[in-house]
Amino acid sequence: MKQYEKIILLVEDNPDDELLTLMAFKDNKITNEVIVARDGEEALDYLFGTGKYQTRDLDILPQVVLLDLKLPKVDGLEVLKTIRSNPSTKLLPVVILTSSKEEVDILKSYELGANSYIRKPVDFEQFSEAIKQLGLYWLVLNESISEIVITK
Repeated sequence: MKQYEKIILLVEDNPDDELLTLMAFKDNKITNEVIVARDGEEALDYLFGTGKYQTRDLDILPQVVLLDLKLPKVDGLEVLKTIRSNPSTKLLPVVILTSSKEEVDILKSYELGANSYIRKPVDFEQFSEAIKQLGLYWLVLNESISEIVITK
């Protein structure tokens, strides 16, 4: 496995939330490449090189996945379960970034192996600050498996 590039996979079906997230990255000078998947099926296609992503280099995985829960086709919890059940992605950092305040979603997310659960703030300034902290932690401070070159 090659060393990861610091790509962010944003899994978000709401165009307004997608735009706000991308604006928050830009405002906070987070210049990493952001791959946007607009439903759970597209996220899994990206991660496992199927569908329109069948030609991508599977040795390069995102540094972090920002995963909404309420998604069309395949919901976020099912995406998380699939990520954790596959040897090539089981250690991939997954941050739930959702507007859901339901306790059952929080509990299920952690039970399935989410690394963090963040509720999207309604206010853009608060949201931008949350994205800044996410970027600082997951892209700069965190020592992840992606920093290690694993040989088979």
